[in-house]
Amino acid sequence: MDAYRDLHLNYISGEWRPGAGSAQIVDTNPYDGSELAVFQAASLADLDEAYESAAAAQLEWAGTNPYQFNAIMNKAVQIMQTRYDEIIDWLVHEAGSTVLKAHIELDSCIGVTARAAGYPFLLETTVSPSLLPNKTNYTIRKPVGVVGVIGPFNFPMFLAMRTVAPALAAGNGVVLKPSSSTPITGGTLIARIFEEAGVPAGLFSVIVPKTSEIGDAFYAHPIPDVISFTGSTAVGRRIGEVAGREVKKTMLELGGNNAVVVLDDADVDYAVRAAVFGRFLHSGQICMSANRIIVDRTIFDEFAAKFVKLTKTLAVGNPAVPSTLVGPLINEGEAKRVVEWVAKAEAEGAEILLEGRREGTLVYPYVIKATNQTWTAQQEMFGPVANLIIAEDEADALRIANDTEAGLSGAVHSASKERAFRFAQGWKTGMVHINDQSVNDEPGIAFGGEKTSGIGRFGRDITFDEVTTYKWISDQTEQRQYPI
Repeated sequence: MDAYRDLHLNYISGEWRPGAGSAQIVDTNPYDGSELAVFQAASLADLDEAYESAAAAQLEWAGTNPYQFNAIMNKAVQIMQTRYDEIIDWLVHEAGSTVLKAHIELDSCIGVTARAAGYPFLLETTVSPSLLPNKTNYTIRKPVGVVGVIGPFNFPMFLAMRTVAPALAAGNGVVLKPSSSTPITGGTLIARIFEEAGVPAGLFSVIVPKTSEIGDAFYAHPIPDVISFTGSTAVGRRIGEVAGREVKKTMLELGGNNAVVVLDDADVDYAVRAAVFGRFLHSGQICMSANRIIVDRTIFDEFAAKFVKLTKTLAVGNPAVPSTLVGPLINEGEAKRVVEWVAKAEAEGAEILLEGRREGTLVYPYVIKATNQTWTAQQEMFGPVANLIIAEDEADALRIANDTEAGLSGAVHSASKERAFRFAQGWKTGMVHINDQSVNDEPGIAFGGEKTSGIGRFGRDITFDEVTTYKWISDQTEQRQYPI
């Protein structure tokens, strides 16, 4: 089996080609800075063509036998399984994924695509009686048309695939714009998989533009019916503003400021292991990462000492080494930002319990004794920085957990299931994990947040709901008597 080639090209209208934009995008390995690929950026004209070809191809695709949809999705699953090691290698070298994180991500892609394989059979027509005599009502479940998908750099393949696979399986055309930091794993690699699986030419395009060149055009364009975006709250607000003006449906999964809460009856040793994993997996570059660790005062000192001790043992460095848990940040600018934000917290009076350091894109873990008002506790750090916060009691822990604009994920530790469930019910966040950590996702659940963490949900059959709509057709079988 030959490895995939030409992944540095845009995939537009079923063709692999350079973009027509004026700029080049250099794709580098975040760990060692080596050049992986150079893209000629896509232009506004390329974007127009991608959307137009998706709309044209979708008209025929929507009428395809659902068993063909199903076969293509299953073939995509088979391809990912067959090319497993090849894809893992790309995730490690382009996204800076540790081997552990790359396996989690690819397994999630396989899972969400396998579930999407069943979606074609949900495109049903139901027959209902009418209030009127001699009339039959038909409610037809149908694809929306064209879906635009914008992916991030942190879980680039999965956070694109979780919309791309369901949208295609439901009969839609799709245009995907990956992060310019991960254009292959977040874009062209996915295109190659679906091309090999048999998706018709033109139905699915991947464009890699410079945002400065296309501006708002990706989500302001008249063709897409739905825009799916995963990324920062600031960009999500802008997309929501533009999409609202254009009356477009949006699926927005935005930032988080998640917490692991440790109540006074928790198993401290277990809670420490969970919190360390939930904070430092993929160097904290996960929307669900445990940014704040809120611990009851009665066990705080014990917890903090054990947390620092375990954090010191974490392997930091080359993500290709299987034992590494903390790899590089996506670029040196992000690494510098993290260290600067820690310095700001220290200047505010926060106590540094474990002093990290920066080596290029690597940031060794920091542990801070913070309050919920400390700068690093107020921000989504997206880096290996843990904020340990004292709570006076359970009520105070819940107050602190809720004291943020975000509301994506969280975890609570307690020896009492009833107590933990009660705490979870009062927490204004989309997901809570009892006696676990905050980084969890499965294809069979409803994934998403509250407050500024987004609009809508992914997973289960909810993504299918987002990329389909209903049409009502009624049949008047005998002439109706009108009052005129």
